[in-house]
Amino acid sequence: MCNLIHEAHQHSLSRRGLLAGVMALGTATALAGCSSADTTSAASTGTFDYVDNARSHRTRLALLGTAGGPMTWIAPHNSGDKTRHGIASAVVVDGAFYLVDCGMGVAHQLRLANLGKEGDFHGYEGLRSVFLTHLHSDHTMDYFNIVLSGWYQGLPGPAPVEVFGPGDRGALPPISGTTDVPVVNPTNPTPGTVDMTNYLTQAFATDINDRLRDSGKPSLDKLIRTHDIPIPTEVGARANTNQFPDMDPFLVMEDDRVKVTATLVDHGAVYPAFAFRFDTDDGSIVFSGDTAPNPNLITLATGADILVHEVIDADWVKALYGEPPYSPEEEGFIEHLLHSHTTIEQVGPVAEEAGVKTLVLSHLAPGNNPTERWQAAAAGFSGDLIVGEDLMEIGVGERTS
Repeated sequence: MCNLIHEAHQHSLSRRGLLAGVMALGTATALAGCSSADTTSAASTGTFDYVDNARSHRTRLALLGTAGGPMTWIAPHNSGDKTRHGIASAVVVDGAFYLVDCGMGVAHQLRLANLGKEGDFHGYEGLRSVFLTHLHSDHTMDYFNIVLSGWYQGLPGPAPVEVFGPGDRGALPPISGTTDVPVVNPTNPTPGTVDMTNYLTQAFATDINDRLRDSGKPSLDKLIRTHDIPIPTEVGARANTNQFPDMDPFLVMEDDRVKVTATLVDHGAVYPAFAFRFDTDDGSIVFSGDTAPNPNLITLATGADILVHEVIDADWVKALYGEPPYSPEEEGFIEHLLHSHTTIEQVGPVAEEAGVKTLVLSHLAPGNNPTERWQAAAAGFSGDLIVGEDLMEIGVGERTS
């Protein structure tokens, strides 16, 4: 799970884990599979040569942050050549855009992506909706930054930004291990998106009241409207016992530009964990969310133009503890992490079974892997593979200019 990626990174800082990690990554075999898209290196401005090409499309994908886990991978401090911010993406359709997840740095990345108007006190114009795949912190960390900075970046628009995310989990997850742990907020220990937003509003009450009373800002209900995504009752999904039963995709939202459907996916003990599909007149983009290989995702992604899929390097995970044999605790940790995510070796066959045209890797763990290592995901996939980078944009459908 996402929070375990941070713990895994901490383990890698040990001498044993660090040396083993270097050896594992240094000997990793890079397989074929670069994309037909132009993957020119980032310019000094942090943008890409092919952004202009993507912007000749009515519909496009914008990758705002591509790191997996609740940390930012800053080059060169993490021994990589690319900076990766927290996971966040946008689907842009004819000037309107829809955010998927709000990892660390999303507000900063939105301004660099120039999806709204230029200039001071602009930038979020056109933001219609936010979709949260699940409520791990690396996917929600800067969610409320969008809200609070929205007052000064072009919000509110003609209507509040609609926020869709998981509802109340319904039960605490079981404890991993034998040590008892305290319960945070025992009267409401598993809040969903609506309650989370209410708690964040309370936490920032001093600031919000000041802005309302002294600066004349509009109330937050003019900026956002939150929704817990209801799961169809006939699916029979439940926390801890039936988190991702086989199901058909269901409608979350539809407006004049996109139709958004969702399904439940397998992110270990996390519930609910969603994948989303955006269908437009130009084509379709699917976001896996955090998941192990899962038939629900394949159903949702069938025939999509682009599948944006998370990926983890199993060699990196195992290298955190050096060479086997592993202790029972280490073995359990490794299995727990790998069973909540999709490995380099697994992601290509997932995309192939779904019959997607282009596989875009994002939520990369670790964020400092060499690109060549991620390109090994082309094995088992006959379409185009793109290793995602921050501020990369990819067009969908025919060009309009």
